[in-house]
Amino acid sequence: MRAAQWKDYELLDTSAGERLERWGDIILIRPDPQIIWNTPKKHPLWKQAHARYRRSNTGGGAWEVWKKLPERWKIQYEDITFQIKPMGFKHTGVFPEQAVNWSFTMEKIRRAGRPVKVLNLFAYTGGATLACARAGAQVCHVDASKGMVSWARENAAESGLKDKPIRWLVDDCIKFVQREHRRGNQYDGIIMDPPSYGRGPGGEVWKLEEQLFSLVEQCSAILSPNALFFLLNSYTTGLSPSVMEYLLGTVLQSKRGGSVSSDEIGLPVTSTGLVLPCGSTAIWQK
Repeated sequence: MRAAQWKDYELLDTSAGERLERWGDIILIRPDPQIIWNTPKKHPLWKQAHARYRRSNTGGGAWEVWKKLPERWKIQYEDITFQIKPMGFKHTGVFPEQAVNWSFTMEKIRRAGRPVKVLNLFAYTGGATLACARAGAQVCHVDASKGMVSWARENAAESGLKDKPIRWLVDDCIKFVQREHRRGNQYDGIIMDPPSYGRGPGGEVWKLEEQLFSLVEQCSAILSPNALFFLLNSYTTGLSPSVMEYLLGTVLQSKRGGSVSSDEIGLPVTSTGLVLPCGSTAIWQK
């Protein structure tokens, strides 16, 4: 399993469906359905957290605030700064396990020794966008949420990347890829982290497992002849790393050569020295 290494974030302990986390100086408790073990909560910060997100029986949930909690605060990964804001549905604006993928893309871009164009789809608050821009790439950041794109731009400004060549687009990712194909635009790297469920142009609900092959095929059409990588991430429990690897092998490796790999990504747990799985990533690269 590939595990991210942080200084400003730490997964302190896990038990009974919850994570005990340090975000800078702020301690949060958040739910995680993968934590099926009910081990003793010996870490003292379980009782000293600033806030805990508690799910309701009717869906959703809310933060229980126990200590003064800033509306927002900052953490860093290498030279990238993120604004942390506890939101509804337990999120904070960063998926820290993704740092291992940010490091991969930065290394690929720096080693290329040439100008690199990257497309980041379903780009959220911009972790991958900022990593690629920091490494010297020209980046196109696409997300359907105006609020998320604004948040990503704030992170770019905080990271000193405001003037880097980044296109910020609020758009439907699938429609954008189709338009880019018609326009003849191409990219040397594509990153995508699609949601498990989404809505089509007519409002119909779609499941990622049913749409992913078509989505990857459409994206492959806008990869440049000398493309460096295609990174696919998923939090969909029914989509294993091996399935995603096979998909990239079928669509990309069979036509372009290169190599494909996949693995779970996770976060090291301080109290046990073990790694908590947090998602899956498959990568095609040359």
